[in-house]
Amino acid sequence: MDPELEAFIPLFPKADLVDPVTSREKFAELAVAVPAPDTSGMTVEDRTVPGEVDVPVRIYRPHDAPGAVIWLHGGGFVMGNLDTEHPWAARLADFSGVVVISVGYRLAPENPFPAAFDDAYAVLTWAAEHAAELGIAPDRIAVGGHSAGGGIAAGIALRARDEKGPRICFQLLNQPGLDDRQETWSARTFTDTPWMTRDKVTSAWTHYLGGAPASEYAAPARARDLSGLPPAYVGSAELCPNRDEDIAYAVRLLQAGVSVELHQWAGTFHGSQAILSAEISHRQISELAAALRRGAAG
Repeated sequence: MDPELEAFIPLFPKADLVDPVTSREKFAELAVAVPAPDTSGMTVEDRTVPGEVDVPVRIYRPHDAPGAVIWLHGGGFVMGNLDTEHPWAARLADFSGVVVISVGYRLAPENPFPAAFDDAYAVLTWAAEHAAELGIAPDRIAVGGHSAGGGIAAGIALRARDEKGPRICFQLLNQPGLDDRQETWSARTFTDTPWMTRDKVTSAWTHYLGGAPASEYAAPARARDLSGLPPAYVGSAELCPNRDEDIAYAVRLLQAGVSVELHQWAGTFHGSQAILSAEISHRQISELAAALRRGAAG
């Protein structure tokens, strides 16, 4: 493990999603501790997108940004909101020069699949229909997310392809949660890695699926056909249960004729880029922003 990251492990709260309310409180406390981002080079606006329910979004608009990304936060489908994602969404917009539309999707277990998925797709559709108002090019809209959000992003890319919905130009999938089956080597072996354990992954999928069988939109690794999807950047952490499902998904995209950039970050663990004092975290965040700039800014 990267020694700068390893030093922070004793400070982490217990990795547990058994009690969603307590988990959300701890998650929010961690987010507050992150240094505030610089938003002086952009406008930040809260909006509400109509859907099955009204979906809150926060739009980060750098000056003269032609492209946009529908951004889905992490949190195991259970935690996170616009405020906890603020430090990361703002940095992504600042470093990439791309409009970031951060989505406050509904959380499980109170709102199991397809609630978050439908919220994300509603925002994608809204952004495409209101591109002129938002000042973005309708053919330069990407989807992306971290962890659970990365899985949701991959799912809405599949739906947009299948339903001939909004054209997505790029997928930015950072350590995405793609497979509920937990059968890969990393899922079976990394049972007690920092922040993300096997039990936590199990709880996340249990809450998200709500007892229903997983579809390919809920767990994109189950999709049989990955052809016709947008180009993708897939980032994985070496010491993460999701690692092998992320790499396998990237390889399957390549085999289906989809252009993919895959980066496996040695010495990292799930979500470790949140430790901003580590040099490798700066490289990860910079690369995610650069990939988004290449994929969405045109």
